[in-house]
Amino acid sequence: MQHEFLIQEHHPRLLLFFAGWASDATPFRTYRPGGRDFLLCYDYRTLDANFAPLDAYESIDVVGWSMGVWAATYVVPRLHVQLGQSIALNGTPFPIDPECGIHPDIWQGTLEHLSPASLHKFCRRMCLNTEAFHDFLRVTPHRPVDELADEMRAISRLRLSLPAPAFSWTQAVVGTQDRIIPPDNQLRAWQKQGVAVHTLDDAHYSVPMFQHYLQDVWKNNR
Repeated sequence: MQHEFLIQEHHPRLLLFFAGWASDATPFRTYRPGGRDFLLCYDYRTLDANFAPLDAYESIDVVGWSMGVWAATYVVPRLHVQLGQSIALNGTPFPIDPECGIHPDIWQGTLEHLSPASLHKFCRRMCLNTEAFHDFLRVTPHRPVDELADEMRAISRLRLSLPAPAFSWTQAVVGTQDRIIPPDNQLRAWQKQGVAVHTLDDAHYSVPMFQHYLQDVWKNNR
């Protein structure tokens, strides 16, 4: 797992954000959560939390997006820190699952046919419309396709070897226009977990969603 501080100004609180598969920091550099340092995690070829201890923070809030929800479910409990809110965006603790995540056949097909062209199509499906897709192309992550395939293979292995998820999210957000992880599967997963759900008429990747949950929601929550 890779990580990068997007804000490191010695604030007493931290926003710890787990991005999705194929991510890096590029799409998320402009967000400024109020009164917090901002640490991004991505690249789930391993789930090793190799950053310095975070126990100097008074409280840590967690946001996971897409595959980052699954990663955070296993990484965060090992940190042994004081947690505030934990918000899951368009993801579940069950990343490859016919009822609570991405169907295994779709996952395997994506992996077997992964190429620059298929990745371009995947990114288009993440976005609500053409305008949103063109905006995303200006901040597309910079990771090679071979590395992304390795990440998918690692996730496939890890999800079979890890125990059942035990981390309790405080809130889940489900985009009803999500074409990556079926909204019905997300709702089913969170119902099983007993987690409160807020639905948005939005796609898998959404700048307004990130603007709210990576920035605006924290302005009055210092």
